[in-house]
Amino acid sequence: MFCLHDKRTLLTSLLIAVLVVILPVLNTVEALQSNSGIEMSKKIDLISGKSLILKSDKPIKRISEPDSKIVTTILISPYEVYVCGKAVGTTNLIIWTSESESLTYDIEVTNDVTALKEKLFLILPDEHDIHVIPTHDSITLTGHVSDISKLDRALTIARAYTAGGMLHNLLQVGGNQQVMLEVRVAEMSRSTTKRLGINFNYIRGGDFGLTTLGGLSQFALPGTVTTSSALNAYFRFHSGSAEWTGLIDALKQDGMVKVLAEPTLIAISGQQANFLAGGEFPVPIPSGDGDVTIEYKKYGVSLQFTPIVLGGGRISVDVTPEVSEPDFSTAVQFAGFVVPGVTTRRASTRIELADGQSFAIAGLLSEKVRETVSKFPLLGDIPIIGALFRSTSFIKDETELIIIVTPHLVRPLDSNWQVLPTDFYIEPSDAEFYLEGLLEGRKRPGESGPTGRMEGDFGHTLQ
Repeated sequence: MFCLHDKRTLLTSLLIAVLVVILPVLNTVEALQSNSGIEMSKKIDLISGKSLILKSDKPIKRISEPDSKIVTTILISPYEVYVCGKAVGTTNLIIWTSESESLTYDIEVTNDVTALKEKLFLILPDEHDIHVIPTHDSITLTGHVSDISKLDRALTIARAYTAGGMLHNLLQVGGNQQVMLEVRVAEMSRSTTKRLGINFNYIRGGDFGLTTLGGLSQFALPGTVTTSSALNAYFRFHSGSAEWTGLIDALKQDGMVKVLAEPTLIAISGQQANFLAGGEFPVPIPSGDGDVTIEYKKYGVSLQFTPIVLGGGRISVDVTPEVSEPDFSTAVQFAGFVVPGVTTRRASTRIELADGQSFAIAGLLSEKVRETVSKFPLLGDIPIIGALFRSTSFIKDETELIIIVTPHLVRPLDSNWQVLPTDFYIEPSDAEFYLEGLLEGRKRPGESGPTGRMEGDFGHTLQ
C-alpha cells in the first residue's frame, strides 16, 4: 500500500522521464527545420497604392520576383526591401538571407476603404454599426442600419468605391419591416334605358304578307306571325281574309349596381402582395396544329401593392387597384365558344404616407350614352305620323369609382387583448330559445368574459 508521498514521488519521476524523451526529439526537429530552411510563411495585408518596408536581421542575399501587376519590390539596402501595392490581388515574396535560410511572405493587396468609411460617417453620422470589409476583388458591407432609405444611401456610396469590382451587401435593416394595407373600393353604377318600337304586319288570305320594321315580329309559316320577347303591346283586327297586326315595344328601365370591397393585405418591405375577389372565365386559345387550349382570365376586385418602409415612420407604397367584370355586349364567338369582353377600371400610383394616414383615388367617372333610331324610309320622316314607323333606343350608363388606401406598420399584438366575434356568443338555454325565441343567451351573474353583443350588420361586433 502506497502513501501519498510515494504517489507524488512516482508522478514526478514519470514527468521527468517523459521530458527526457521528448526534448531531444523536439530539438532534432528544430535543427532539421533550421538546416532545411523551412519556415512558416507570414501574412501581409497591403492596401492598393500604399507601401511598406520589410527589414531583416541578416544581410539579404536575394529575393524572389513576385507578380509585378500586383506589387513592386525594390531592394533598397542589404537589410531592407521596399514593397508597394499596385492592384488588388494576391502574390508571395521570398527573401533569402543565406543558402539555407529564407523568409516567405503571402501578400494580399486590397482596395483602400478609408475614404469610403469617412464618406459613410459623414453622410450617415447616426449609423455607427456599418462595417466595411475589403477583399482582393470586392467590398463587403456588414452590420445594421435603422431603415431602408439609409440602406440605399450606404449602397450608393459604396458602389462609387468598388472600382468595377463586386459589392456584397450583408447589412441588416432594423425596425419594423412589415406593412398592412387597408383598401376600400367603392363603385356605384347607374343605368337608364328607354326604348320604343312599333311594327305592323299585314296578311291576306295566307298568300300575301307585308311588314314594316323588323325586330319585333317576323313571318313564319304562311298566314302566321312570330313575335319577340320584347313585346309590350299587341293588337290586331281583320276584315274578311285580310288581317292587320300591330306590335309595340315600350320600355323604361333604371338600374343601379353597388360594389364594395375592403381587402386587407400584409407584405414585407420591398415585396409585392396580391389580392383578388372575383373569379376566372375560360378563354379558348387556338394553336398552329388546330388544337385549342384553354386559358383563364381573371376578373373582379384585385389589388397589387409594394410597400417600402422609410425612416421616421413613413411608408412609400406602389399600389395598383383594379375592378373588372365580364362584358357580354362585346363578346365574340370562336369554335362554338362565347368569349366575353372585360370592362376594366384600373389605377396605378406611388405615394408616400405616414403610418395610419390615408389617400383616396377619386374622380374615376365614366359616362356612356348610346342612342339608336331605326325608321322606315320616307314614312319615318313624316312629322307625328312618322313615329309609327320608327324604333328608338336610348341607353345611359354612369359609373363612379373611389379607392381609399391606408398603410399601417404591423406590430405584434398582445393575445390577451385579441377579441373574436365568437367571444361574445353565449349559448341560449332551453327557456331562452324555445319560450323567448332568443338566438343568444344572457350573461349569467358571476360569469366572466368580454362584454358585448352580436347585433348589427354582419362583420361588426358591438361592444
